[in-house]
Amino acid sequence: MFLKLTGLKTTLWSALALSLAIVITLYSVSYWQPKIFLIEQVLLGLFIISIIFSAQFSRSRFSILTSLWALYYLVKSQWLPGNTYLNNESEWLFLSGVLSIGLLVFIKDRGLLSLHGFLRLFLLVTAGLVAKAWLIVSVWLFSYLAPYQLPYLDLTLIKITLPLAVIGALILFKSLRSPSLLVAALLTSLVIWVLIYYQQLDLPLSVIVTLLLVQYILVVVIDSYYLAYRDELTGLPSRRSLNQLALSLSRQYTVAMLDIDHFKKFNDTYGHDIGDQVLKLVAAKLAQVKSGGRVFRYGGEEFTIVFPRKASIETIAELERLRQSIADYDIAIRHPVRKTKKSRAAKKPNDLKVVSVTISIGVATRSAKESFEHTLKRADQALYRAKKAGRNNVSE
Repeated sequence: MFLKLTGLKTTLWSALALSLAIVITLYSVSYWQPKIFLIEQVLLGLFIISIIFSAQFSRSRFSILTSLWALYYLVKSQWLPGNTYLNNESEWLFLSGVLSIGLLVFIKDRGLLSLHGFLRLFLLVTAGLVAKAWLIVSVWLFSYLAPYQLPYLDLTLIKITLPLAVIGALILFKSLRSPSLLVAALLTSLVIWVLIYYQQLDLPLSVIVTLLLVQYILVVVIDSYYLAYRDELTGLPSRRSLNQLALSLSRQYTVAMLDIDHFKKFNDTYGHDIGDQVLKLVAAKLAQVKSGGRVFRYGGEEFTIVFPRKASIETIAELERLRQSIADYDIAIRHPVRKTKKSRAAKKPNDLKVVSVTISIGVATRSAKESFEHTLKRADQALYRAKKAGRNNVSE
């Protein structure tokens, strides 16, 4: 069974966007170089904006990462003391950064000014201590392995390359495993951190950090948009998105209201977890709508499809196809909910049951001078007629 890399597209787009920004910056040196002093001044305010903005929208990991970049930048720019120490402890600093980014990938966003915030501070300090411990252990490990004369073995490989490869692989896997702009941004941050350490970026630190902070802020904005306009469970546009679309529709359009038949009974029988799986399945089938339809989760077990510039007669065949594809799909349910200890003991833990669900659909085409809300209401009335007619059908 192949592992689904559903985050591949998000990872590639994030990497491409930052790479393009760096390339453009490199080829426009003559434009921004005279303004480097202004960039350095703006960056100080950008640190504050990024920290507060990320925390405000519950992206505390970006706030923490921005704080780490701010501390690093202020020391390297000699706004704060400690630059000589960092230069002398470059390996420890690099490993601490790698471990810190890795840590941020695998923890959850929590409030900064809370017990969770202090716990994260403790974990970051621990990451620094672990980095220091590894540098000591790696010297012992190298001396132990040296007599075996292993090919390509050197101290730097054990000290730096090995932990970097492990942490980098874990972050890459996490980014590819599921779509997350935040994790993808942390992955690109790790890449930038590596390039800075090996001095492979011919840009001032202030410019590099500015590009990263702009990326963080954009990610927070995009994530917030998806939270507001996307349904978290199904991934479909939400009712708010439907209301936004309604403002831009032309004079002719068709609205279809869809409802999963006997969904409450299904939930009561198999549990809400299985119910959620059914909702996601139905949403995935509806997302395959053709004929220019746009599908939304209206709420609960109800969905809406809007066909801009279409009359109902042009949509019936497509709606019938969707209805049939859902009705024909067998859903395998493992471990159905057992309501009593006796019933749980009577069934084996590997039992399997195959069920199916159906949907009812109501359709309405906008009449002259009719509002979207009224067309939607008529589609809902048609849905009620479909239910009264025995369910699993399309009604106008």
